[in-house]
Amino acid sequence: MRAEILFPHKSVPALVSVRNGKWRELVKRVAGLPEDHPDSLAFSMLMIKQCGCLDCNPDRYKALMGCSACAKRTVGGYKGPDEGLVRAFQKARSEVDDYLKDRTQRAA
Repeated sequence: MRAEILFPHKSVPALVSVRNGKWRELVKRVAGLPEDHPDSLAFSMLMIKQCGCLDCNPDRYKALMGCSACAKRTVGGYKGPDEGLVRAFQKARSEVDDYLKDRTQRAA
């Protein structure tokens, strides 16, 4: 197994069966998108925050597991309802939108 520096889009499909309901719908939708789509970027941001990717390094157990296994463990252990994860995704999507809007304004 190989861990990435940050949560990779290729690990999204591994999360489909971890939870049901709104989470499963979200994961299926994002898995079918290109990795540079704003929803894919927001989903990666969500997972980076949830999994603590910024604190991960090659010597940690999480990195040795690989990103897909770490994400499955993190999402599976999430104590709140699916709606909490979906709200966190929506917040990340808003942050991505703000960044892209700001970037476009600076370029103009």
